[in-house]
Amino acid sequence: MGVWGDLDMNDFLLEVNYYAMMNQHLAALTQKLAAQLSQNELKICTAESCTGGLIAKTCTDLAGSSDWFDRGLVTYSNQAKVELLGVSAETLQHHGAVSQQTVREMVQGAHSRCAVDVAIAVTGIAGPGGGSTEKPVGLVWFGFAVGADIRCEQQLFSGNRDQIRMQSTAYALSRIIDLLDTWKT
Repeated sequence: MGVWGDLDMNDFLLEVNYYAMMNQHLAALTQKLAAQLSQNELKICTAESCTGGLIAKTCTDLAGSSDWFDRGLVTYSNQAKVELLGVSAETLQHHGAVSQQTVREMVQGAHSRCAVDVAIAVTGIAGPGGGSTEKPVGLVWFGFAVGADIRCEQQLFSGNRDQIRMQSTAYALSRIIDLLDTWKT
């Protein structure tokens, strides 16, 4: 095994290039989101499970983000979802952590408990384990709150754990930008 683990030099360079391009994409999305939120004097918070705080980290990588970013909650465990976001234990028991019902309660809890204008919630299976036929690795549920409007969506991503988390982050930022574009203050 070489310096790059199981990868040969070409595969290593391809992977490095992927992450460099994805980081540039995330930075560009964050700048656009920052402009939208700042222009409309809105604040955002995140409630993250499978992304482990990556959306919040991406937002706060931008200098001046304290003007529009309120907080990020990493609610990885079911207990954290219940305690910090008010997700119902019954919802988790009946539908599981990776479900439309759970992400809806996550985004509603983040939106109301953080008293912000905009909220994002994410829960999913980043892998490599934990997937099933019904809920495969790469399945991610998103919740978006803009004002009183709540939307829940699912996506199925592919790749390794880091790639699924980065794709989830990019999707969340891109979708909230789109929703803010169409939302009337």
